[in-house]
Amino acid sequence: MSRARARWPARSSPFDHTKPAERTVAETVAKCLGRMSIERKVGQMIQAEIANVTPADVGQFGLGSVLNGGGSSPGGYKRASVEDWLALADAHYDASVAAAEPGSAVPSLWGTDAVHGHSNVYGATVFPHNIGLGAAGDADLVAAIARATASEVSATGIDWTFAPTLAVVRDDRWGRSYEGYAEHPDVVREFAGRMIRGLQGAPGDDDFLSPGRVLATSKHFVGEGQTTGGRDQGDAACSEEVLRDVHAAGHLAAIDAGALTVMAAYNSWLGNRVHGSHYLLTEVLKGALGFGGFVVSDWNGYQHVADDHGEAIALTVKAGVDMLMVGEDWPRAYHDLLQQVRTGAVPRERIDDAVTRILRVKARAGKFRRGRPSTRAGNADIVGTGAHRELARRAVRQSLVLLKNDGLLPLPRNASVLVAGDAAHNIGKQCGGWTLTWQGTGNDNEDFPNGTSIYEGIAQVVADGGAAVLRPDGAWDDAEPDVAIVVFGEEPYAEGDGDRHHLSHSADNAEPLAILRRLKARGIPTVSVFVTGRPMWVNPELNASDAFVVAWLPGTEGAGIADVIFRGVDGNAAYDFSGRLTFSWPRDPLQTPLNVGDPGYEPLYPYGFGLRYGDAPLPAPRLDEADPARDMPTPSALPRTNTTYPR
Repeated sequence: MSRARARWPARSSPFDHTKPAERTVAETVAKCLGRMSIERKVGQMIQAEIANVTPADVGQFGLGSVLNGGGSSPGGYKRASVEDWLALADAHYDASVAAAEPGSAVPSLWGTDAVHGHSNVYGATVFPHNIGLGAAGDADLVAAIARATASEVSATGIDWTFAPTLAVVRDDRWGRSYEGYAEHPDVVREFAGRMIRGLQGAPGDDDFLSPGRVLATSKHFVGEGQTTGGRDQGDAACSEEVLRDVHAAGHLAAIDAGALTVMAAYNSWLGNRVHGSHYLLTEVLKGALGFGGFVVSDWNGYQHVADDHGEAIALTVKAGVDMLMVGEDWPRAYHDLLQQVRTGAVPRERIDDAVTRILRVKARAGKFRRGRPSTRAGNADIVGTGAHRELARRAVRQSLVLLKNDGLLPLPRNASVLVAGDAAHNIGKQCGGWTLTWQGTGNDNEDFPNGTSIYEGIAQVVADGGAAVLRPDGAWDDAEPDVAIVVFGEEPYAEGDGDRHHLSHSADNAEPLAILRRLKARGIPTVSVFVTGRPMWVNPELNASDAFVVAWLPGTEGAGIADVIFRGVDGNAAYDFSGRLTFSWPRDPLQTPLNVGDPGYEPLYPYGFGLRYGDAPLPAPRLDEADPARDMPTPSALPRTNTTYPR
């Protein structure tokens, strides 16, 4: 028995190969593969970015896939319409099936980062990021969000989303922490299967990958949440048992649920890049775990495997990557891979295996029989529909975690409210990274025509009998308000741009704390609403607040926060807080890694914490405000491991 099979749990395929549908898939793949030249096979293994490839290129080279990277859109226009997306999808499809070589036409796939809703598309519903869904703790909600996301992605003609991220985050300094559901594998395991089935449907069901469904991706395999120092794309120096039992938990569930694509992780494991690891990608994933779909690289991930471009491609493909996601120079990747095959550096059998896997996924997704994207896209009006926005608002309500409440919440609807903080009326900030742009920066409220800011939700609630005044800097010269709500938190970021050396919020942004302290000095009762992609050390802000709500990154439906912090029309709480921490909250800014079950585990708020309105009020102790992080480097001073847009 091989080492991998001895150490990793065997999985049985969720696809019944005795069924007529699976026999048809096998016949389609064999027939297609037999007609393809080596040039067309290599083309299937290349995924090119839409800003750098034309539909004509797709047809000429027989490219297997295209993607829109973060911030990329039809014509480079951020506010491109659903019709614009659909027209480009049709153009790429038409070119791919009008291939130059007779009988070798293979429809291309289009992949996108629909990681919290179809968040690259203007007007789409943007759901809370995964950290908020983890706090909500509702697997049925996750499945409903996946189904809604699939319908919006499908409506734009796109086949495939690079979601869900199944990282088990063990160091909150990591810039991708908000893409994780929890620090504990049990939550990730449970949500993985529900998200995969929500996007694709369940294998064997009539609606599996039917119109309105999309391919899901189990990413990133494996160990990215364990990197030393929480450094993005760093090294996971953990045992194989930890890699299997903690970091692969979600991937095992995803494979069981029928995931057809897996994205390789940027990180290394014990000093070896995952993209170049034959052991992890072939012996473990495809061998021991029985994964029958295809492995796609992360953005330019193959380039990290070796200094020489051709050698890097050869090593990556031989390790088990079937499709190369190429950020910029896809012709070079195509020609270098072809050359590596012709010289024998990459065996032709490995090419046939990779292309067989790609064709099998396309056949299962109906790409050979369903025609143009526009004929199967469904109703364009589903993008940003009211039902999806209400689902997102429900998700916001369920995700909120109450850390402190000195009897102030819930607020009366007839209150005079001062709303302060730079996140109060900033939909881009409340959505965070991976929203219209890669980093989530450069967006304003007009970029979210269907969204509501947190301030707008408050103003709606108090419109009859109360009043809300927006003062981002907290300035107030009129009669004292009944209450102040200060909304603040992290600026948007994605991936390595969000890496930190510490978790102190005020060390890098002291203005919200100054606002809170001015309000406290005037005796104005104050609610803090914290917009964040991770737990942070906020002891000074907690001390200066009468109530403290963690809103995470709620997405476009900021009004869901007012639903919970205000009373209903009958004077009682309309919605109680139900969110629970799935990330332990630090006692000091350098207390990381911090995970439930660790030796000497002493967080400020433990895993699973979250107050309710019915909880007996307890005197809140004054928390230690000593901040050793103030003299540490700011995030902008951290070295980057990848300076171009990664996946």
